[in-house]
Amino acid sequence: MRKLITLLLSLTVSYGCAQTADSVAIRKIYDEALTHGKSYEWLRYLTKQIGPRLSGSAGAQKAVDWTKWIMEQQGFDRVFLQEVMVPHWVRGAKEEAYIQNGKQKITVPIAALGGSVATGPKGINAGVIEVKSFAELRAMSPDKVKGKIVFYNRPMDPTKINTFEAYGGAVEQRANGATEAAKLGAVGAIVRSMTNIHDDFPHVGGMRYATGVALIPTAAISTNGADLLSKLLQENPSLTFYFKQNCETLPDAKSYNVVGEMKGTEKPDEIIVVGGHLDSWDLAEGAHDDGAGCVQSIEVLRILKTLGIRPKRTIRAVMFMNEENGLKGGVQYADLAKKNNENHIAAVESDNGGFTPRGFGIVGSPLQRAKVMLWKPLLAPYGLLEIGPGGGGADIGPLAQLGTVLFGFKPDSQRYFDYHHTAADKFETVSQRELELGAASMAALVYLLDQYGL
Repeated sequence: MRKLITLLLSLTVSYGCAQTADSVAIRKIYDEALTHGKSYEWLRYLTKQIGPRLSGSAGAQKAVDWTKWIMEQQGFDRVFLQEVMVPHWVRGAKEEAYIQNGKQKITVPIAALGGSVATGPKGINAGVIEVKSFAELRAMSPDKVKGKIVFYNRPMDPTKINTFEAYGGAVEQRANGATEAAKLGAVGAIVRSMTNIHDDFPHVGGMRYATGVALIPTAAISTNGADLLSKLLQENPSLTFYFKQNCETLPDAKSYNVVGEMKGTEKPDEIIVVGGHLDSWDLAEGAHDDGAGCVQSIEVLRILKTLGIRPKRTIRAVMFMNEENGLKGGVQYADLAKKNNENHIAAVESDNGGFTPRGFGIVGSPLQRAKVMLWKPLLAPYGLLEIGPGGGGADIGPLAQLGTVLFGFKPDSQRYFDYHHTAADKFETVSQRELELGAASMAALVYLLDQYGL
């Protein structure tokens, strides 16, 4: 502890001497982003001209080609592709679903979850068992569940101020719901959408099957649809639910991570990564998830280059492929870094939407976090007040095994799950100023990481 205090005191003195120059540099970074920023127009093209980019799709390949071209146009020192094999799941024809309540047939919005099997051409029509948790389901006798559709209807907790915490408390229904239902003989699973708002959009996402358990089809139902189904079940427990989906999993497809690089002038072997994931769900333009993170990451390098800031360390913008349904891009990037004996000192990921910047979560040692906390006076004037322990990001997570310090960019979380994994995640929902402030925030952190290391 005494050594830590001594080191921090010495760092405080040295940082204090340099703060004036750093403050000027960070001000220039924000000025450039807010007056000449490119991220918004790049996002417009990515979402409107390319659109949905689920891994293995033609849209994903177009996004690879375009982001490579964009980074080449910026004149970065090197732009290259990293080949990666990715899952190739396709939705097929639009899903159908309705509640059969006596003679009344009520159509409700559903969408197959990524990775799910199809229902078959005739669909599935069965009784419904509503549950709020796996514990509630497991307490039931198999005879009660067998041949039924399990309906998971636990909402995200609206009392959680951080909506990602609320999401984390509900999402296992989506991820593992089909497997848990199949263990008791269910023929299908329907999951309430992961959002606090009431809308008619199914909020999709990935699911997974356990080995040794029957594969049953599973879909997300909109929150309005879920509320209606729950209400009608209370009135008539004997109603039935019909749904049909036509998805399938094809053989893995070849795709790529896209990497742009500015070579370090003093310590080129120390690498700082800033990135987002290029893929999106097939129903969405992927504006907040995660087009915003991708264009912000490219913008970080463009800003530094435009301002004539030659980094001491090598800085890479990485467009990771396949975060949504496999994480193959992040794993491949880390595997190649280990194979090539690369020294990644830090990685920053933006995958929480293009909203107003609040700060950064840090995954690192107490000393590393303490070093970063010394930069708070430089970042606080720009609203970056939430800096401390927290998550890094799914794509950069595999780098932790190499000793890399991880940073997760934290925008305001209140609106993210209004759009998350839905057709509503469109370019029009992104504020140009908020997006540009986020890019500047990331560039300021990368600048400080480059100046002082960890």
